[in-house]
Amino acid sequence: MERIQLDLSKVTLSLSSYHEEAEKCNAMLDNGTGKGNDFLGWIHLPSSISEKDLAAIESVAATLREQCDYVVNVGIGGSYLGARAVVDALQNGFDAYRSDRKNPVLLYAGNHIGEDYLYEMLDFLRDKSFGIINISKSGTTTEPAIAFRLLKDLLESRVGREGAKERIVAVTDAAKGALRRLADEEGYKTFVIPDNVGGRFSVLTPVGLLPIAVAGFNIRELVRGAADMEAMTAANVVFADNPALQYAAVRNALYRHGKKIEILANFHPKMHNIGEWWKQLFGESEGKEGKGIFTAAVDLTTDLHSMGQWIQEGERTIFETVISVARPDHCLTIPSDDKDLDGLNFLAGRRVDEVNKMAELGTQLAHVDGNVPNIRIILPQLNAYYIGQLFYFFEKAVGVSGYMLGVNPFDQPGVEAYKNNMFALLNKPGYEAQSAAMAQRLQQN
Repeated sequence: MERIQLDLSKVTLSLSSYHEEAEKCNAMLDNGTGKGNDFLGWIHLPSSISEKDLAAIESVAATLREQCDYVVNVGIGGSYLGARAVVDALQNGFDAYRSDRKNPVLLYAGNHIGEDYLYEMLDFLRDKSFGIINISKSGTTTEPAIAFRLLKDLLESRVGREGAKERIVAVTDAAKGALRRLADEEGYKTFVIPDNVGGRFSVLTPVGLLPIAVAGFNIRELVRGAADMEAMTAANVVFADNPALQYAAVRNALYRHGKKIEILANFHPKMHNIGEWWKQLFGESEGKEGKGIFTAAVDLTTDLHSMGQWIQEGERTIFETVISVARPDHCLTIPSDDKDLDGLNFLAGRRVDEVNKMAELGTQLAHVDGNVPNIRIILPQLNAYYIGQLFYFFEKAVGVSGYMLGVNPFDQPGVEAYKNNMFALLNKPGYEAQSAAMAQRLQQN
């Protein structure tokens, strides 16, 4: 079986001085001696998922598929981004519009507080057969809690409390929290979010595997790919053979040479949400203590007609990582046209993917000429196995990279700032002092 490849030929910096540092950081992850070592449950997760675990997830997913035409995945951040990235990458882009589709359409809620979006979703689902996967460690995170309250109310009004409990699955803490208490009281099916796995690393737990299975995709292949990459990036694999260490090292080398922004680019429209998941994984892991590479993502060639000018000639503080898919799933050739008014007959008989690959290569060469160092990650094919490899590759790389940066890659203290302000502004019980201080601050402004 092939593996994803890392091409660093378009980066001119020497990495020789980073080999030992990267290997040391990988050893810290493996032996649990680094910062945030209470959140390292993801490291050996792929190889430790049991047949029993997978069968339980597949069984519940099959029940939801039988009962529902739509399933709403309620969660925010790592509670939905990984699953959405995988599903969007694997599904037919027009499946939701097909009357003969075999699996439920996944919808997403709780990842923002948009009133119009929630109203329109509820209005759409009012006469539909739907279920809910509610993903929350605590059950009190504002965005998903609001969405779940609304969706639960609608579902119970349609099928009753007994009917609703057959269509609601809670993915939450093993023993504590509001969602755990509700699930136990109502009799919902439940899966556990491991205590030692943070949200952005949770795609290979029921957080990601359940909705992916509901959508009809092979979670065993996803896990197998991740397990193979776990072995390829283990602490006993030396730098020269370890792609995650090489990626972590080159990122830190570029950062220390003034490249403060990393742009993740793809030339495959199904990969948009892989970029969204990657932005959280690296941004939330590294952006702290006044440090960290700023992460951005673009879809090419689309964004060459919007961000392309800035990438080519803007401030030279950027580098680019391109995810390239070697083999598409389908074959489509460009036809000849008698009039040739668009001047494209020189492409007649050639595959669309060949044109796309030349656009990719031409863009890479142009950006390198424009002093944008270019890293390339090659997936043999866009399938569950290689996506599993890719996700674990990025997870291991960000752990090593965060340690090389000198931060704790597994916490996110800055996320609480907006929540505290929001609760004070909303006069949440227990925030009286903060509410008074906020009111005074706003009056002064």
